[in-house]
Amino acid sequence: MSQPPLPFAEFPDERPAHDAVTGDPTAPPAGTPVLELRALTRRFGSVAALNRVSASLRAGEVTCVLGENGAGKSTLVAVLAGVQRHDEGELLLDGSPVRLRSPAQARSRGIATVWQDLAVAPLMSVWRNFFLGCEPTRGVWPLRRLDREGARETTVRAMARVGVVGIDPDQPASALAVGERHSLAIARALHFGARVLVVDESSAPLTVSQHALVLSSVSAARDQGLAVVLVTHNTQYAHLVGDRFLLLAGGAVAGNLTRDDVDVDDLTRLVSGGGDLAVLTETLRAAHPDLRR
Repeated sequence: MSQPPLPFAEFPDERPAHDAVTGDPTAPPAGTPVLELRALTRRFGSVAALNRVSASLRAGEVTCVLGENGAGKSTLVAVLAGVQRHDEGELLLDGSPVRLRSPAQARSRGIATVWQDLAVAPLMSVWRNFFLGCEPTRGVWPLRRLDREGARETTVRAMARVGVVGIDPDQPASALAVGERHSLAIARALHFGARVLVVDESSAPLTVSQHALVLSSVSAARDQGLAVVLVTHNTQYAHLVGDRFLLLAGGAVAGNLTRDDVDVDDLTRLVSGGGDLAVLTETLRAAHPDLRR
């Protein structure tokens, strides 16, 4: 999915409500719903791109969104990012209904999006991109100045938190591989206090090592208590990091499963089933009534 203007500068306009570095002692425990979708519908004319989609995005869990092209994945990302507004249903943050009217509002509420087509300022350094729009300063006015040394050190530490080590913060961002750019965006979201992280699978081809880097960054975000949404086509990668799997078909939920429900082969068959997803899911649940919903 293509991104709105300045997609990489996730937090230039609002500061988070809590300290992302030291952590929030009031943060919900793992498994607590942070963002809930209740019968969410988004229409384009008479066509429902999302049709009564319900799901719970939980702290400390990765929810993988899977489905064929046209299933509604991109529309779901746009709604969560505040790019598009839902027409019906409810979006609840910490149990309270919200209506995200812009990407800035989504960011201010702690919802960060890593877009499919990453954009960076290629001639600017890695640390400049990391702090784009919210550069740290030191000293007092009128002697306040940019804290370059602190920014470099913070960037290196933040990247290490998501598994990227040995990076030169002064190198131009264009020198980063696609997987490293994803990790940079995830590290930035963590540093600036995101609570919900939406990662849209890159449209650029990734090597196995780059995929591993992105998945490592996603796992790091989950381990630090974020509710993570990973939108992907790859069921094998999804099953490696996913705790829950939201399967979409024709804009509707065709399956809402956990790792206990399916192995990777089951997940692959379900995703490739197209219109039979709902039938297959209900058949699986009927055969195994003890499976969690």
